[in-house]
Amino acid sequence: MFLGLIVLIVFYMNNNPLNCKFCPKCPFYVITGYKCPGCGSQRAIHYLLNLDLKNAIKENVLLVISIPYIIVGFIFELNKNMTPKALQWRKLLFGTKATNVILILILTFWIFRNFNYC
Repeated sequence: MFLGLIVLIVFYMNNNPLNCKFCPKCPFYVITGYKCPGCGSQRAIHYLLNLDLKNAIKENVLLVISIPYIIVGFIFELNKNMTPKALQWRKLLFGTKATNVILILILTFWIFRNFNYC
């Protein structure tokens, strides 16, 4: 698994999905012409791996701001002996209420990213 992650990192660091025929296109966007919450994630990852935060945010701001949250989730999953305080934080950040808030954020992002502001 670790080797596969390294291969993906090297691939996305060296290949911009805009110019890569091996990178999949979003089926939702291809069919409807509207961007889904994940549209631009491959490009954002490419830019992040090349330390271009400005373009990464342009491609998919939700992905960029969710990375610290995802890392915290992995840390909680790897930690088998959590203190009561850590369990409280886990429930606060990843409990039912948090999941509902995140769902609302994703749906709101999905709607507003399809408005043309120009």
